[in-house]
Amino acid sequence: MDTGAMGTGADITIRYAREDDFPVLWPILRDVIRAGDTYTIEPGLTREAVRGLWMEAPRATCVAEIAGEVLGTYYIKTNQPGGGAHVCNCGYMVAPAARGRGIARAMCLHSQREARAMGYLAMQFNFVVETNRGAIALWETLGFDTVGHLPRAFRHPARGLVDARVMYKWLGD
Repeated sequence: MDTGAMGTGADITIRYAREDDFPVLWPILRDVIRAGDTYTIEPGLTREAVRGLWMEAPRATCVAEIAGEVLGTYYIKTNQPGGGAHVCNCGYMVAPAARGRGIARAMCLHSQREARAMGYLAMQFNFVVETNRGAIALWETLGFDTVGHLPRAFRHPARGLVDARVMYKWLGD
């Protein structure tokens, strides 16, 4: 598996997740999901349900580490079956205390390489909440285009109904 800092100044290692990583991932996943401000995952899901969603359902799940400490995770899966199976979808989460250290950037770059190696030709983010400005700015710097707007599609816990975006990047030649 490809690893590296991706120009962050930190020694970020990205590898496939193992089952014994889940106890460390659970607090990251739980806190992001329960905040309810970026993901459409039901905030009340049990630990086991989240484990299945993040560790079993995707085609692959990876973790990002600095000095052996797991600080982020992402999954990659086929976005649609059949005629849409050449497009993948990814989800990324970073521990709140580790944000701003280049981990999400490193994971997104890594996921694009992994997607190509798996035979995907494009990557699509189906539901980027408009208030998640940091993610939108990052995805744009990494070459993703907004290809759709979903008006008032997300019920934000503090801001009420907000828009969401569909973002897309062609990975093929």
